[in-house]
Amino acid sequence: MNTSQKLNGKIALVTGGTSGLGLATAQRFASEGAQVFITGRRQELLDKAVADIGGNVTGTRGDVANLADLDRLYDVIREKAGRLDILFANAGGGEFLPLGEITEEHVDKWLGINIKGTLFTVQKALPLMSGGGAIVINGSMVSKKGVPAFSVYAATKAALRSFARTWAVDLKGRNIRVNVVSPGTVITPAYTEQLGLGAEQIDGMKTAAEAATPLGRTGTPEEIASAVLFLASDESSYVTGADLFVDGGAGQI
Repeated sequence: MNTSQKLNGKIALVTGGTSGLGLATAQRFASEGAQVFITGRRQELLDKAVADIGGNVTGTRGDVANLADLDRLYDVIREKAGRLDILFANAGGGEFLPLGEITEEHVDKWLGINIKGTLFTVQKALPLMSGGGAIVINGSMVSKKGVPAFSVYAATKAALRSFARTWAVDLKGRNIRVNVVSPGTVITPAYTEQLGLGAEQIDGMKTAAEAATPLGRTGTPEEIASAVLFLASDESSYVTGADLFVDGGAGQI
């Protein structure tokens, strides 16, 4: 059992908390003493995640791109906890589609989830948040790297980084910090479920990432969760408007 309890007594929300980075972060938050709320679009995965986290967690099914779902989510938090101290706006995703083949549906889908969804996730959280709160947005290394056929996803992540700069200023009078965590290559279920990659393709991507990364390997969800914990906890009390790259150095060279 974790005895450090860096989030003891805190109320935390992790959107997209049913797998990958979101689940790892929700598990870490709970182990650090937080009362955790998670969201996901599929009830079966949500139920499994709640069971995996093992206690002090509430799952609410919903899609961050659906504003009614967000309202329902915050109603649950208001009823069960009365406030929100930490928000990890993690829900998002993307698909590979090269320039020349990009469709209106592709753009609408990922701008709706990544940009609109994140914006209203944060905005609708604000009435529940008080001074000392922390907002962490899940960005990506590709916000500053050119990855073939990934332009829409990369642009949405660059937009989120811009949001954090502006929101850090907008909220300075409320003492609510806003930061971004930008993961590098971390193999998660999304590589299959969203990107549609097979095992051979994932292995090829992993090999290429290892070769391009100074640390010589891909990251783990738990390493990203540790960085989010830092930005969410009082240990980063003098950090706002920042973009923390957790990428093994791949985006820094």
